[in-house]
Amino acid sequence: MNSRSLSFRLVTWYAGVLTVVFVLLGALTFISLRHSLEANVLDNQARRARQIAATLVARASRESEGAIGAQVENLYSPESNDRFIRITRADGTVVYASGSPRGETFEPGRVPVLQLAAPARRAGRKVSAGDSSLLIAAAPAVAADGSRYLVEVGTSAAPLEATLRRLLGMLAVGLPLTVAVAVAGGFVLVRRALDPVERIARKAEEITQHNLSERLPVVHSGDELERLSVSLNHMITRLQEAMDGSKQFVADASHELRTPLTVMRGELESLAQDPRLGRETRETLGSVLEEVERLAEIVESLFALSRLDAGEASAQWRRFDLAELAATTAEQMSLLATDKNVSIGFDSPESVVVEGDPARLKQVIVNLLDNAIKYTPGGGRVRLAVRRERGCALLEVADDGIGIPEEALPHVFKRFFRVDSSGLGLAIVKSICAAHGADVEVISSPGKGSCFRMRQPLADAAPARA
Repeated sequence: MNSRSLSFRLVTWYAGVLTVVFVLLGALTFISLRHSLEANVLDNQARRARQIAATLVARASRESEGAIGAQVENLYSPESNDRFIRITRADGTVVYASGSPRGETFEPGRVPVLQLAAPARRAGRKVSAGDSSLLIAAAPAVAADGSRYLVEVGTSAAPLEATLRRLLGMLAVGLPLTVAVAVAGGFVLVRRALDPVERIARKAEEITQHNLSERLPVVHSGDELERLSVSLNHMITRLQEAMDGSKQFVADASHELRTPLTVMRGELESLAQDPRLGRETRETLGSVLEEVERLAEIVESLFALSRLDAGEASAQWRRFDLAELAATTAEQMSLLATDKNVSIGFDSPESVVVEGDPARLKQVIVNLLDNAIKYTPGGGRVRLAVRRERGCALLEVADDGIGIPEEALPHVFKRFFRVDSSGLGLAIVKSICAAHGADVEVISSPGKGSCFRMRQPLADAAPARA
């Protein structure tokens, strides 16, 4: 077969696409099954932990807590059943911990202690205990005398991992065979209907999320190829409707939520001022008010993202001095930095003229400075610099704060990505930069600080904008 022929290239492309699809499908199946199995095991352990907390720990007291271990051994026999059970007092004292299991599948002594305040965030977790992993669920408990305890129940992940290895072996054998059969069928179709497929392929390559209104050419042959082209067009129509509906839903929902959230915030603030309320009630109202404030910030961020998705960032473009905008913004943010005992330094040796929406690019600077101030401890310093570099305007925000873990760096600009808290600030930064043809990156080391850099073409070097 001629490796330079169009049929060979089409079959190769077809084989590559199918391989990627099947590999992704296999990976999704593997990940979904693993998640389902782990969730099922953790659910069972959580029910057992709650049962121990309700039947044994809740009836005990500080004086009689020594008897809890004997009751656990009598009722659950953790060593014989290859289970891990540990009961910890609120001060960190281990009241009871099971021994090594009969099967020696894990080492109980190497299981890290979970603090009592953590179960609300990490009720189920997977930890390393020796040569194998351990799936542990935790449940808080309050004894009869008011003492607080944490009950942890776990089991070895070895059976689950064995099942996943068998599935992986099946996928390793089945996926190549499936791809081979599909490629052989594709080769026959390409040889019989090369020209219409080529037209469909060319058109399909042109369709992206920005031109979903276009359609594939329909081959009027009355066979499967015609139905395929029609079905693909229907699929593109559904995708277009889904994407438009998703964008419209986000915009409408965030807009409609702003008013009730404002009303809720006002009502809660008024209620918190009532002198007849007790201290605990006031604290609860304060906590609820904080969550309402956070929800309002998320809604505002979603509203901003929906406007960016709709192309608003390019509506108010003009030429302006990015260095001057950065200096003004840094001065405005200095009050927030002073409250945290953090200093802001600004450096720009020259005027740096760019083209874009000043309000949106100011939002980029505000979000980056706010992020730097938030994660810089008292006495720290945040540095803002704007300069020219190889035909681009370089805006740099650096701090000497806590830094970002290396494994989290590729994901910090994703919406709602969680390191130690969730948010949309950096996602908005990424969207605004993309709308202005700019790139944004981050360099960070835990404990040494972070540096965010935005590179945008200078006004004279920027391409013409539609």
